[in-house]
Amino acid sequence: MRGLILALQFLTRLPTPQLEEFRPEWLAASARWFPAVGLIVGALLLAALRLGGLVDPWLAALFGLLLWVAVTGGLHLDGLADLADALGAAHRSRERFFEVLKDPHLGSFGVLSLILAVVAKLVLLMLLARDGGLAWGLLLIPAWARWFAVLWSATLPAIAPGSGERFGWQRDNAGLAVNGVALLALSAWLAPALLLAPLAGLAWRRFLSRRLGGMTGDCLGAGVELCEIALLGLLLIRLPVSL
Repeated sequence: MRGLILALQFLTRLPTPQLEEFRPEWLAASARWFPAVGLIVGALLLAALRLGGLVDPWLAALFGLLLWVAVTGGLHLDGLADLADALGAAHRSRERFFEVLKDPHLGSFGVLSLILAVVAKLVLLMLLARDGGLAWGLLLIPAWARWFAVLWSATLPAIAPGSGERFGWQRDNAGLAVNGVALLALSAWLAPALLLAPLAGLAWRRFLSRRLGGMTGDCLGAGVELCEIALLGLLLIRLPVSL
């Protein structure tokens, strides 16, 4: 259970038992639990949406969004804002990109990315709440996004020190494969549209590889946010046949 506790502590603000000691390699090993943590976040999100949906779809969306941000502590939103600022101000200069990425201050590109991400999630959650039959897929979206983060850190070189580099120390290819198969099976059962989810993760990996040549912790966080938005939209697509 140590790995699950560390994953919960890193990815969420949920209360957990305190570990008496800590080793850096344990954090890398805890990555196999990231999808499980995503399922916990998804279950809480689904519960919030159901509760708010008893009154109105917009209230359901607001409850869901507030819980999503509160449980994760805005961890990935911070990465999205930092990456948006760096990409917007870099002007294709690699040195300028890293200079802005390290700057703790929030710029206009970061502010705009936060507004767009929050509004997108709010509207998409409302549409899912309005069609209750689609909401079960919410259980899987945070899990898929966190599985993507493990995939990116395992298959892309770290181009700056930080959390992304820490998770690249130890690669668990077997765990990555098992979690991926499990998510595909759950998607086929609960939300067939999410069988297309890996395309979102691969698209972001391709962008990072071509544009930056690797990844950082902020790149992983930004990818989680963008893929969650993409998968929310994917849930609204009704497949022509039952899978």
